[in-house]
Amino acid sequence: MQASETTKYANRSFQPIIDKCEGCDRIVDEGSVKYCRTYKDPEAKWHLGLCNFATHAKPELNLVKVRVNPLKASKRASRRK
Repeated sequence: MQASETTKYANRSFQPIIDKCEGCDRIVDEGSVKYCRTYKDPEAKWHLGLCNFATHAKPELNLVKVRVNPLKASKRASRRK
């Protein structure tokens, strides 16, 4: 780590990480306190849900299978010809 990065965290412009940040690859240890390398206030990033910088958490994708009425589908297909 470069000296400029160390002073950046020592100036306390960055807030310590929260428990949801544990396991992320962007965490930096400065003494006994852990900071996010990318964002100054990690709690604000998790406020609305998932942090977009998180490397350890992926958003859930819920795929819903839509049932199509075969009779209506055949009528729609016949109109296109």
